[in-house]
Amino acid sequence: MTVDHGAPEPAYQQLAAILRSKIAEGAWRNGPLPSVKQLQQEHGVGRDTVLRAIEILRAEGTVFTVPRRGTYVGPDPK
Repeated sequence: MTVDHGAPEPAYQQLAAILRSKIAEGAWRNGPLPSVKQLQQEHGVGRDTVLRAIEILRAEGTVFTVPRRGTYVGPDPK
């Protein structure tokens, strides 16, 4: 899945859905999500888009962030 910049849905919501889907498939269970920079490059979006997408996932309890360590899948991902 990729972010469709021509779609009416904001890019950060699309990215949050992509990350949510990957988490549901079992990605990143044993380590942190890729860095913000890696996600930017992989999905062709800006830093703010990645940060907003992660914030959405954090607010719903899907992921948690450890300062200076990264963002991890929560114990009970939704």
